[in-house]
Amino acid sequence: QVQLVESGGGLVQAGGSLRLSCAASGRTLSSYGMGWFRQAPGKEREFVAAVSWSGGSTYYTDFLQGRFTISRDNAKNTVYLQMNRLKPEDTAVYYCAASVRLRDPYKTYEYDYWGQGTQVTVSS
Repeated sequence: QVQLVESGGGLVQAGGSLRLSCAASGRTLSSYGMGWFRQAPGKEREFVAAVSWSGGSTYYTDFLQGRFTISRDNAKNTVYLQMNRLKPEDTAVYYCAASVRLRDPYKTYEYDYWGQGTQVTVSS
C-alpha cells in the first residue's frame, strides 16, 4: 500500500504558476502509474493529467491547452504537476492518485490510492 501527500497549492493570480508535488511513502512510486485529478465545488472530480511508471508516456485532458505538465522523479518518490498561465476556472482541490494497472488513465476508477488533496485558488 502507498500513502500519497500533495503539497504546493495556494492562492495565485490569474496568469501565474504553481507547482504541485505528490510525495509517496510506503511503497516505491515506480510501481504505479500516477495521475492528477481536480474537483471544484459542486462538480464531479475530473481528470487532469497522468504519467506512466517510467514517465515515458503522459496523458492530458483537452481543456489544458498545453498549460500543465506532469512529471515524475522515481528516485525522490514524487510526482509533479507544473501549472502555468492559470485561470480562475482552474480553482479546485487537486488530488494525486496511484494506479497499479493504468489501463485507462482518464478514469477515476482506475486508481487504487488517493491523496487528501491540495487547494488551488486562482483569483481574477
